[in-house]
Amino acid sequence: MTDTVHPAFHDDLRLIRNLTFDEIAVGDSASMERMLSTQDIQLFAVMSGDINPQHLDPEFAAASRFHGVIAHGMWGASLISAVLGTRLPGPGTVYLDQTLRFLHPVRVGDTLSISVTVTAREPETKQLRLRCSCVNQDGKIVIEGEAEVIAPSEKIAWPRMTLLEVRLGSGDKVQRLLEHVRPLSAIRVAVVHPCDELSLSAALDARQARLIEPLLVAPRAKLEAVAAAAGLDLTGITIEDVPHSHAAAARAAEMAAKGEVEALMKGSLHTDELMQAVLAAAAGLRTKRRISHCYLMQTAAYPRPFIITDAAINIAPTLDEKVDIVRNAIDLAHVIGVACPRVAILAAVETVNPRMQATLDAAVLCKMADRGQISGAILDGPLAFDNAVSAAAARIKGIVSEVAGRADILVVPDLESGNMLAKQLEYLSDAASAGIVLGAKVPIILTSRSDSRATRIASCAIALMLAHHYRDHPQ
Repeated sequence: MTDTVHPAFHDDLRLIRNLTFDEIAVGDSASMERMLSTQDIQLFAVMSGDINPQHLDPEFAAASRFHGVIAHGMWGASLISAVLGTRLPGPGTVYLDQTLRFLHPVRVGDTLSISVTVTAREPETKQLRLRCSCVNQDGKIVIEGEAEVIAPSEKIAWPRMTLLEVRLGSGDKVQRLLEHVRPLSAIRVAVVHPCDELSLSAALDARQARLIEPLLVAPRAKLEAVAAAAGLDLTGITIEDVPHSHAAAARAAEMAAKGEVEALMKGSLHTDELMQAVLAAAAGLRTKRRISHCYLMQTAAYPRPFIITDAAINIAPTLDEKVDIVRNAIDLAHVIGVACPRVAILAAVETVNPRMQATLDAAVLCKMADRGQISGAILDGPLAFDNAVSAAAARIKGIVSEVAGRADILVVPDLESGNMLAKQLEYLSDAASAGIVLGAKVPIILTSRSDSRATRIASCAIALMLAHHYRDHPQ
């Protein structure tokens, strides 16, 4: 936020000070600037209760007369109140009347200049009339009107307050996902070596949620010991007894290839041990596509779920490998209901640089999409992360794109960057996540040993949707 401060305030910016009626003349003015963010819209909806989908639902808003999400009109109006209450006249001001005309929509990334100008004084009542306006970065007046206030008669200087940080939650994300998949019947899943409490309990939780019918592939004695120590009931659960984790991975892959199970779920073994069994020629699970991993994530700071790929399988993918990584992510987006996902090919910068391979790969992937070699989505890149997820950042940098600020899929340059991005979002932004591997004949529920039970349940729900899709569209 940028403020225009009355000269009397410059002596100490740690304070907010008012101007009394006697200090104010016709023509005096004050202003501030504010850029609209997605979180501004969400927070205003929480505070006002106005949950009109025009402001909160991108798909609904895209089909409206405004062709996208716009701010609540009264969000801009509230900024006029902020100028009156903190700048001119400032603390002690009493609002009497306000007229407003809303002339143009305000979109995420727009920067408003909010100003008030004194047009009349009434000495007997200490009342002021002020012209009010909100002007966007293009010079368009989006809101205009007139305010009447009682100006303070005594000087006030008050310490500037540090407002409490507000973190918007997006509700029980896992519960909403479970409601979405409730109509689908449970699938039979080989749970590979779930020989610790977390992975075993997650498989049983997914069974309780009617997502999967687990078949536990592990040493029976070890499983029963874990269950007894954790107080878990294995009654009615099929156990495929194998001597160790390596044998569990091989046996589970064999069962998937034969159609005895519709998905695989990683237990307490290492990822590479499971994936080596899946990739083995004898397993028969490979397809024409390269296998890749997707994180499906949701955080309160972003208005829609999004996919990060690849953060677990392909360490430093080549251009050819990225083609399949993108195609796999597009398929996942279609299955979860995104008809035409927006794909952002990430790099450190948003311009093509011959010395930065990620930018070259991004340019080629986009050209392939233009030529129809990659279909079912809109691609753009290279895009830096801020441009991919923030319309405001894209606008500031002059990026005109159907993807920038609205990405459904984030394609990272390599595994390290993807893994760090996903874990940062999960641990610092309280993002909900689900992990899934695509490109094989069956979905593979691939989670970290540190992942929560909620993440594992969400991953099972995604696998359920994919498995039902694969019944009609075999891989």
